[in-house]
Amino acid sequence: MDYVLIGEILAGLMFFGVIGMLMLGFPVAFSLAGTSLIFGAIGYYLEVFDFSNLASLVGRYIGFMTNEVLVAVPLFVFMGVMLERSKIAEQLLLTMSKLFGNIRGGLGISVILVGALLAASTGVVGATVVTMGLISLPAMLRAGYDPKLASGVICASGTLGQIIPPSTVLIFMADMLAGINSQVQMAKGNFAPDPVSVGDLFAGAFIPGMMLVALYLCWMIFKAIVDPKSCPATPFSDEEKKGILKEVMTAMVPPLLLIIAVLGSILGGIATPTEAASVGAVGATVLAALRWRLSLTVLRQAAVSTATITSMIFIILFGASVFSIVFRQMGGDNLLHEFLSGLPGGAIGAMIVVMIIMFVLGFILETFEIIFIVIPITAPVLLMLGLDPVWFGVMVGVNLQTSFLTPPFGFSLFYLRGVAPNIVSTGMIYKGVLPFVGLQVLAIALLFIFPELVTWLPKVLY
Repeated sequence: MDYVLIGEILAGLMFFGVIGMLMLGFPVAFSLAGTSLIFGAIGYYLEVFDFSNLASLVGRYIGFMTNEVLVAVPLFVFMGVMLERSKIAEQLLLTMSKLFGNIRGGLGISVILVGALLAASTGVVGATVVTMGLISLPAMLRAGYDPKLASGVICASGTLGQIIPPSTVLIFMADMLAGINSQVQMAKGNFAPDPVSVGDLFAGAFIPGMMLVALYLCWMIFKAIVDPKSCPATPFSDEEKKGILKEVMTAMVPPLLLIIAVLGSILGGIATPTEAASVGAVGATVLAALRWRLSLTVLRQAAVSTATITSMIFIILFGASVFSIVFRQMGGDNLLHEFLSGLPGGAIGAMIVVMIIMFVLGFILETFEIIFIVIPITAPVLLMLGLDPVWFGVMVGVNLQTSFLTPPFGFSLFYLRGVAPNIVSTGMIYKGVLPFVGLQVLAIALLFIFPELVTWLPKVLY
């Protein structure tokens, strides 16, 4: 009996079994752990798996709980939730609309810029899309905007939180890639590899994130020139213009200074991500207090929401650890290595296949579910083939952002559909995001052709 072959077949079937359970609607964390244990029991019966391997889970879980880097996750989530609950994000949107509303496409430009600012302060895609959908979409429709264009620009801007630092997705990917890269380099005989840090991934994602913002703005300006009826100007009265400068300074400068302080301290090497996240969390609370929008109710809502989001992320991580151990011990990593290394095109060919798999999974799974399942089993192979870990992590982030936007299953589309008025049909939302999906694909192509767009800034800073 070929035990190696049986183990590899079971590992492959387990991967598709997990996807099937998730598509049936079972909770993610329990689907990951439960399906893995079922296949582990089958493997034990067929003598290709030993349950003693699961003893390493204890060390893994303690490692997660004592990992100082991961403490940044709930702090960044709290920072974003506090800015949202205290209506600071709402005021930012309304003020920017007044600033740019008197030019064609001005409201769309405002949404893109505010989306970038919220991405740099929240890192939570769903909250950003819903917030902008509730505030900006009705205003854009009242101003005579094409519902398709309005929907597309809101969905696209809302997903920037996936890639613009301090994205919580990048924090987890950096933590995973740091360990994987260290193991791969040691296997290659390099016992003093360059470490991969959260700061590296943040720096690597900065230029691609700004590039996406620039592409969105260019599309909005293009529409304003060639199709002015789709995005008319909304001029304000002289009375409304009088206090606009003061209003902009009040609404924009404090959150902007907070973002610069948080990201600048990380990228400049002044503070660790966890230290910077704590500054961000306290700073968001202080901003809410200074604007008389902090109450026990707001504080409680922010704390509960943060605990809920963080618990959801970590319970998925715990379940994914069970999957990873069973998959590897049954020979799944060998199966994957043989498959990816045998593809035409070498490392780039393997990368393209992994990106396509992740893109498709983005239709049915959330970002954290995908990275916790796919990164641990594919990254070792791809890094062994010579790919740069920072470039790989950023490419995954941009790819999943594109998947979030793509009809008919993109999560961002469902978030907006949930808050959009009935006059905006699902078909309009789908048609509206297609140009932005095209811009995303263009960005991915540019990052493939010019990897220095990702790797240059980390090398300069570190």
